[in-house]
Parts: sequence; structure tokens; C-alpha cells
Amino acid sequence: MTTKEILHTTDDKMKKAFESVIRDFSEIRTGRASPTLVEGIFVDYYGTPTLLKQLASISAPDAHLLVIQPWDASAIPEIEKAIMKSNLGINPSNDGKVIRLSVPQLSKDRRQELAKVIHKMSEEGRISLRTIRRDAKEHLEKLEKDKVISEDDKFRGLDELQKNVDKYILKVDELLKNKEKEILEF
Repeated sequence: MTTKEILHTTDDKMKKAFESVIRDFSEIRTGRASPTLVEGIFVDYYGTPTLLKQLASISAPDAHLLVIQPWDASAIPEIEKAIMKSNLGINPSNDGKVIRLSVPQLSKDRRQELAKVIHKMSEEGRISLRTIRRDAKEHLEKLEKDKVISEDDKFRGLDELQKNVDKYILKVDELLKNKEKEILEF
């Protein structure tokens, strides 16, 4: 394996780690209705755990309302059960055809709790990026020790690796800053 291949593989892993942070952040409720709040909920649909977004169309007609329209109306009770179990803190109501979720405003204390949660998530993302860097660094050092690459190639690879890590950590920090602003504004 060459330095270039290691860096390419490492970049792919870092991209996936960053996308994981984005996904985690999208599931945090900000007091504004967003379909991403419920898309990832699994519903027991005829004995099979199925994502809600595969069972229904989800829309946000206004800032405090989510409307879930199942393609199979018989799934409404199971969807409601799954929403109740999801710890969103929102009670669903239905009219036999659609489920409505009224998203309440968050209290100041809850907003601060959520800010702590996203800080923890972003730190986990940074740790993940650093772990990927450490593994790639060890791989590069092993290649140099085995005389597959030169010392110069190793140092160039390590420089490139550090630039990549810094780039993704900056992205995570930017994401954190935006999400925190979104959560803390009233």
C-alpha cells in the first residue's frame, strides 16, 4: 500500500466520521419542526423494524408542526407507539389518516442541556477523527520501517494527514457553532 492509497482511505474514513456527526446533530430537537426529527425512528411494521421515512411521507407545514402521512393507514398505531418510545417528548395525535406532532418550544434549561449534548457529540467526532489519524500514522510508520516508503514520503504523508484532520475538525467546529446557535436562539 502506498502513501497515496493510505491517505485516500483515511480521507474516506474521515468523511464518514464527519457525516456521522451531521446525522447525530440532525436528530437533536431545536424547538423547530423538522422531518429529520422522526425520519430515523424504527417502527415495528408487521414484525419488521422499518424506518419511519420508508412508511410515510413526513412534512413540516409550519415551524411547530410535523405531519406524518403513512402510505398504509393500518400502520398508524405502530407509528404512534414508536414515536412515544423515541423519547422525543412529543405526543402524537391522529385523525385516522395522518399523524400530527406539535413541536413545543424548548425551555431555557432544556436548550442548555441540548447544547451540552451537542458539545459531547462534537467531541466524540473529533476523537473519532484523531483515532483515524493515529491508525494511518501507525500504518505509514510501519511502511517506512519495512522499507516500502522512504522517510521523506512518510513525513509528506504525515503532513498531508494532519492537514486533512485539521480540515475535518474545523468542519465539526463550524457545525457545532451553527447547531449551538440554532438551539440557543429563541
